[in-house]
Parts: sequence; C-alpha cells; structure tokens
Amino acid sequence: MKKVLMVATVPSVIGQFNMNNVQLLKEMGYDVHVACNFFDRSVWPEDRIKEFIELLKNLKVVYHQIDFCRSPKCVNQILKSIYQMNNLMAKEKYSFVHCHTPMAGVVSRLICYKKKVKVIYTAHGFHFYQGAPLKNWLIYYPVEKLLSWWTDILITINREDYKRAKKRFYAKKTLYIPGIGIDVKKYGNDRTDLNEKRKELGIGSDDIMLLSVGELNANKNHRAVIHALGKIIETDKNSADHLHYFIAGKGELKDMLIELAYKEGINLHLLGFRNDVSELLKAADIFILPSIREGLNVSLMEAMACKCPVICSKIRGNIDLIVEEKGGFLFSTGELNDLEDKLNRLVKMSARERCDFGEYNYRKIQKFDCGKVNIRMREIYGSLYEGEDEQRIFSKE
Repeated sequence: MKKVLMVATVPSVIGQFNMNNVQLLKEMGYDVHVACNFFDRSVWPEDRIKEFIELLKNLKVVYHQIDFCRSPKCVNQILKSIYQMNNLMAKEKYSFVHCHTPMAGVVSRLICYKKKVKVIYTAHGFHFYQGAPLKNWLIYYPVEKLLSWWTDILITINREDYKRAKKRFYAKKTLYIPGIGIDVKKYGNDRTDLNEKRKELGIGSDDIMLLSVGELNANKNHRAVIHALGKIIETDKNSADHLHYFIAGKGELKDMLIELAYKEGINLHLLGFRNDVSELLKAADIFILPSIREGLNVSLMEAMACKCPVICSKIRGNIDLIVEEKGGFLFSTGELNDLEDKLNRLVKMSARERCDFGEYNYRKIQKFDCGKVNIRMREIYGSLYEGEDEQRIFSKE
C-alpha cells in the first residue's frame, strides 16, 4: 500500500485542521502516517492529546513522535527533529509528504529535498504579512522563499498570502484553497437549547454574551477587547453588569488577563479548553476575533455558520470573510478607539439588527463549505500519483 506522511509541529494542527485530509487520503488507498510533537502541551492539554492518539489508533493511522519546536530559537531541538525526520524518511518509503506549520515545514522540506520525495506545504498564514514586524520579514520571508524552491505544491489559505507567494516564490505549483472549510450543514442542524446553555453559563436574558475562541497569547490580542470594554463601561455605567466577555482557550496570559479585567471592571469568563465551541457560538450574541495575525481563522468561519454577528481585526484572512456593516465590523489593530467605537455600535444594536448580520454571515460562509474544499484537496492529492489531469486541476486558481 502507498504511504503518505502528514506532518505538523503540534498535534492540534492535525486534529483540528486536517482530519478531513486524513480521511480523504485513506479513501484514496493510502496508508496514512502522522508525525508531530505529542509532548507539546502549548495548545492542547494532555487528556486531549491522549484522545487524539486513541482516534488515530482507531482509524489505523500510524503516528510518530518528532521533537519539533515552535520557536526557531530552539536550535538543539530543531537539530534533533531533523535527525528524527531523516531516520523516519529513511525507514518509511512515502509517496509524498504533506506538511504544516513553519518549523515542521522547514524540517520536512529539507529532508524531502534530500530524499527526493514530493512535498506539499500548507501555509496557514505566513509570519510575514502587510504590517508585520520587520524581524518577521528578516527571519521568515527569506527562509520561506528559499524553501519554496523545494516545494512541489504550496497551498495558501488567504488571498494576501496567495498573491505574494504566486508573485515572489518558486514552488512548482502555488494554489489558493479557502482553509480547511467547515461543515456548514452541521452547524445549521445544531439543536442546542440556547436558553439552557446561557443559563449554564450564568447569562441572563438581558445580558450580552461576547465570545472569543483562541489561545491566551499576545497574538490573539484579547487584552484589546478588555481595554475597549473598559472604555465602554466608563461612559455607560449601566452596561457593566450586562456585558460578559467569554474566552474559550488556554495559554500563558491567563493571569494577566484576569488582573486586567479586574482593573477595568470587566465580567471576564475564561473557559479554558472546550469541546462545546459550537454550543458556545450558538449561545453568544457577538463573536470577537481581535488577532494581530491570522491565516484563515476556523473559529471565525464557525461563528459565521452559527449566524453570529462579528467584530474582528482588519487583517488578511478576516477580510476574506467579513463584509463591513453587513456581517459585522472590521477594526484596525493598534487603534483602541476604533475597536471601542465599533464594539459599542454592535452592543447598542437591537437583537434584530445583530440577527441580520448573522444571517448575512451564514449566507457568505456557504462558499467555504468543507465539501468544496475536499473536492479540491482530492484533486491535488490525485495529481501527484493518480495520473489526473494537472492542467485542469491547477488552472482553478
């Protein structure tokens, strides 16, 4: 049986974003292997990783421990992961490798070039982008440009990355795919008891539930929302008891966010890692994605499928999804007044007006359904070894 290897730095990238691809490859007759750092707890807790390993076993997917590091500063660990990947690729004869995340992508493409194995790299949002810090351009841009010479297929998931990679890089094929897609029908068929869910969360009928989903780190920029809510409450004391900001996720900034919320007088609810995100989205009045950098955020697409009105940062990926004053509002990162103004506008809207925004988002997200993405991915995988018409496949850009 033909073998294929799926690689990512951390297991959450496979578990959250690539199980559709794993299933597609199995349906196409491949023996699927997965490699990542199963000891990394920066995104998923230990129990979630154990569940994922059990899922892989049940699906008869072979998994390999590679000591990838998320930071380019971990030189010794990077060298160790190169050694481990080299041994794995020497032992297993893969038809091709599909890699994700920057560091795993670097190591995988180096080894694939050495072993003469075809490689697909999905960029879930380059670290260099319009408005990115200079150091990102100095570090990540030249590395990705060099490695593009050794990339058979480069997949980008937002328009900004696609245009840059198509113009500046040297991959044999550069494609735009709208992320992993989402199962829109699943969210539409969700029969969550909203009143019961809000009661469980301690939200009253007159309260407004604001929800973010993501790691508690600097990039996700939750502190900006807390500051903006503080300003809103400062000018409208009556709103203090009725605005509740929920964040589903865990991370290093937990204590800082709690302290900041206390200082600003904000009702902050840190939910940690959750398995009921779709239920939370259904219960929420407003979804907020304040990130500084994103590729094409899945939680944002899920929020749209749950008919949430949205306020999000005006960055690549987000601007592919949200239409200003139709599905919500886009604010400029670093401009607290802009976030405060637009958040206040959404909060002060009637439930009917917010519902209209949510309905628009639901219609818009139909274009990003996973069924359409799966068709493209099947064609891309098939183009490597199934003898499908490459001209037809790669003309769909």
